[in-house]
Amino acid sequence: MNQPQPSSLLVKKKTGTFVCAYLILRQENDVLLLLRKNTGYCDGHYGLVSGHVEEGESATAAMIREAREEAGIELCSSQLKVIHVMHRKSGRLNLDIFFECRSWQGTIANQEPEKCAALEFFPLDHLPSNTIPYVAYAIKSESFYSEHGWNHL
Repeated sequence: MNQPQPSSLLVKKKTGTFVCAYLILRQENDVLLLLRKNTGYCDGHYGLVSGHVEEGESATAAMIREAREEAGIELCSSQLKVIHVMHRKSGRLNLDIFFECRSWQGTIANQEPEKCAALEFFPLDHLPSNTIPYVAYAIKSESFYSEHGWNHL
C-alpha cells in the first residue's frame, strides 16, 4: 500500500550552479577590461579576464590559469584577493567570484585574439558604456556580496 511521503522526506533538487572566476586587474585607479568577440556571450561588450572553474580545480587555480590563457600574465595565489561574490541568475545559476590583483609577472598581451578584440585599462570612474552591467556593478561595488537576476519579493 502506497503511503504519502512526509514533506521532510522529499528529495530536494540541487542547484547545479556554475562557478566563475573574474580578475579585477588594477593599475592604480584603472582596471583591465577585454572586449569580447565571437564567444556567443556578450560579444561587443567589455568584461574581465574570466572563466569557469573546471572539475577538480579551485577558484584561485582557475583565476591563475585564465590570467595566463587570456592575458599572458602569471599570478600567484598571494597576489589575489576576493573582493566580491555574486550569486547570479541568468539562463542558469552562477556563483561569480571576483578577485582583485594589483601585481603580476609578465607583459599583458591578448592571447585569444579570436575571442578578444582588445585588452585595455580604463579608469574605474569612467568604464565604457558597453561594459557588461553585472561586471560593472561588481567592479564598483563596496559590498562583499550581491545577487543579480533574482526577482525578490
